[in-house]
Amino acid sequence: MDGTLTSTSSGKHLAEFLGHAEVIQEVQAGYGAGRLSSHEAAVREARGWASRTPAEVRGLLESLPLVDGIAEAVLWCRRSGLVPVLATLAWDVVGIHLCDRFDFERSCGPRLELVDGCYSGEVTEQFDELSKCDFALNMADELGVDPRRCVAVGDGRSDVPPFSEVGLAIAFNATPEARTAAHVAVDGTDMRAVLPLLDAWLRGR
Repeated sequence: MDGTLTSTSSGKHLAEFLGHAEVIQEVQAGYGAGRLSSHEAAVREARGWASRTPAEVRGLLESLPLVDGIAEAVLWCRRSGLVPVLATLAWDVVGIHLCDRFDFERSCGPRLELVDGCYSGEVTEQFDELSKCDFALNMADELGVDPRRCVAVGDGRSDVPPFSEVGLAIAFNATPEARTAAHVAVDGTDMRAVLPLLDAWLRGR
């Protein structure tokens, strides 16, 4: 989700308002370079959420910078018989927000601990790139669909595991690692850029 649907990471966007932007910059650089695991990154990032409420965060997500064409791409998928699912390592509150806003079927992600209606600054459920892949595979199983009849669109390190499982892996505005793992790559500022690739794949199945 971060870097695929957004022009900046949701964590960075929220941190600028929550007051720990410098920490997030270090965490994301460490994760991107492989120096931090997703678990370590989540623990460090979570501390900046202490004393904040879900309502505050939901309000901040309204201004999350997104690529164009998400609603149209999701609608095209549904009309084409595809079930759009949001597999992400972003906090679950971000995925839930985007599901509600754009009609994704379901999302995943790590969860922050809530105590008396406020975030405690602790992680209550961890989630990594393998968990993300497991989520996608479990969704396919629940829907009765062979993973090889599924498509994954992503941009970074955490998308590499699911890319290896699906029939079509599309790297969108992706890192070199993700491009290498994908079947095809496309760049742009509009999610509809992936639709011709999806359409060609559907017609060729």
